[in-house]
Amino acid sequence: MSNITSGMGTQYSDSSKLAARARLHREFSTAEVGWFTWTARHLPARPGAKILDVGCGPGWFWPEAVAALAPQVVLTLLDQSQGMLDEALERCRPLPLASVTGVAADATRLPFPDGTFDAVIAMHMLYHVSDQEQAMREFHRVLRPGGTLLVTTNGIDNMRELYRLTTVFGSSPTDPAALAFDFDRAERLMRDRFGNATLSVHPQTMRVTDPEVVYLALTSYPPGDTAPAEQQVAFRTAIDEAFATSGGALDVTKQVGVIAARKSA
Repeated sequence: MSNITSGMGTQYSDSSKLAARARLHREFSTAEVGWFTWTARHLPARPGAKILDVGCGPGWFWPEAVAALAPQVVLTLLDQSQGMLDEALERCRPLPLASVTGVAADATRLPFPDGTFDAVIAMHMLYHVSDQEQAMREFHRVLRPGGTLLVTTNGIDNMRELYRLTTVFGSSPTDPAALAFDFDRAERLMRDRFGNATLSVHPQTMRVTDPEVVYLALTSYPPGDTAPAEQQVAFRTAIDEAFATSGGALDVTKQVGVIAARKSA
């Protein structure tokens, strides 16, 4: 199990720890089109389409996404965490949707009949799933013929300039999410199940100018969040040295993408 998938109960009981990581991307991304808007443009949705968001988290995606979708989408939110699901429902209920409902359930045991949805989206969540093949089978099962699956995840070089600093915790110098589920694995699993998969990489980089935001983001999950004091000090020192060497701003590689697959009609 990768670092990012351990301690799930405390990590995702609410969105506070996730917010520390989201702040890093929100404040320092150089993208011309925001990640949520760009991702939504890959989601084919006719008026009245039924969409399932698996691992919806706090629902941050949807306020931006609805502007890129056809009107009157029927949205179902699903998450293992009731706290996340409650926050997502509160955020989505005021949106111009035909309806929005929420279900607390596991991605490997979706509580829906075969062929229920026109589209399924699983954003940055499959690296948390121990049986990713079973989740993919479930996504395929609940899609109608001709329906679309969108999966988002990170490439293996994502934020390498920052993750190499976490080696003071004994971590790999690589994005832990990508170690568990990167572009290659996503494409392979989707081709195995759907017979097709297309990767699109979001055009962006990051230029980070605040060392404290880096520290808070990379200590919001294990092992950084429970590291002993001497490792915390060593991590702050490594961050400060990296910023000093780069003249006060770190240029950071971003590899974040959407993989799309279509169920045979």
